[in-house]
Amino acid sequence: MPEPTPLDLPEGDPFGPHNLPYGVFSLPTASGEPLRRVGVRLGDRVLDAGAAAHALGSPYASLLAQSSLNPLLAAGRQTWRDVRRALTAWVTVPAHREVVEPLLHPLDTVELHLPFEVADYVDFYASEHHATNLGRMFRPDGDALLPNWKHLPVGYHGRAGTVVVSGTDVVRPSGQRKAPSAAAPGFGPSAKMDIEAEVGFVVGAPSPMGSPVPLSSFRDHVFGLCLLNDWSARDIQPWEYVPLGPHVAKSFATSVSAWITPLEALDSARAALPARDVPLLPYLDDSDEEEPGGYDLRITVTLNGEVISEPPFSGMYWSPAQMLAHMTVGGASLRTGDLYGSGTVSGPEPHQRGSLIELTWNGTQPLELPSGKRTFLEDGDEVTLTAWAPGPDGVRVGLGEVTGRVVAG
Repeated sequence: MPEPTPLDLPEGDPFGPHNLPYGVFSLPTASGEPLRRVGVRLGDRVLDAGAAAHALGSPYASLLAQSSLNPLLAAGRQTWRDVRRALTAWVTVPAHREVVEPLLHPLDTVELHLPFEVADYVDFYASEHHATNLGRMFRPDGDALLPNWKHLPVGYHGRAGTVVVSGTDVVRPSGQRKAPSAAAPGFGPSAKMDIEAEVGFVVGAPSPMGSPVPLSSFRDHVFGLCLLNDWSARDIQPWEYVPLGPHVAKSFATSVSAWITPLEALDSARAALPARDVPLLPYLDDSDEEEPGGYDLRITVTLNGEVISEPPFSGMYWSPAQMLAHMTVGGASLRTGDLYGSGTVSGPEPHQRGSLIELTWNGTQPLELPSGKRTFLEDGDEVTLTAWAPGPDGVRVGLGEVTGRVVAG
């Protein structure tokens, strides 16, 4: 039996040719700034996509020989399809093997970078379970959901400049904090640093200002998705977010995966949204859409290596297409590299809550872990998000992980 080679993946590998997520990597160099290049993950290896395109005479060689995914993102849906079709052939057709094999690099020998230049960042609040939990926590004598919540996808404009790639340390933020019984706020490092397990959507093709993007055009503009951790400071947030919304508590870091999974790889994971009990305005009404609006993504959250939550994205109330439609309905333009997050993904069960504020009920019910009790994050804690989705013929589609370690400010 011949020795296995890099293209011989284990059966059912979640990063096989059915997946092919995109990233940006560099190789070690003895001197100078290493060259960043577009890569495609295949198993535990990274294909130098630009070098492969050049060696195989592809018309997309210049598009893939870039230091960022932005040129590919901007090229539009037909090009995304064509490039993906070409990549699939390069890693599956035996005639290409001799050319492709030398261009595959072990994942643990490369450095991964932020895969695209983030233009704008918007974060939503699209999980009914998450919104209900927080409403019950902070408005125990009132309605859990505010009156607007089922009429529109609630969101806020975040800070694009502090979006960082997986593996980047996250510095504990400082800010104003005011206890309910205190007469005035104090200042200091957050004592209630939290996570939010989310899914991020990456915009490719732009849209002109003044032209809302309808639900039916979602896949014409959104290139792919990734896991996202929107770090939060829960003791800074309550004092500052009235009346305009989160600011310092949410602006210090947002971690994203180094790998962007194209939407086309997730066709088998499309899922119906939960039943609606409030009529939607026409621009959000997806009852006549041909494709189901949700995605069946199974997320796992670990803290210092221990599983603490398994949030299901399939239960999200608002779809990514509805978020995009609402984000642009007032005439806002889309730019290549825009990123929008789903908001915390939480399910109906306690072990499916995607934030520590829910898992510990605002610190009143600590998690029991081998490393000790946890209410919120301590310096040195490491949080990792992983996920998979159903793929073709029962094979799983893996999503690139997001890891971050908390360090003292």
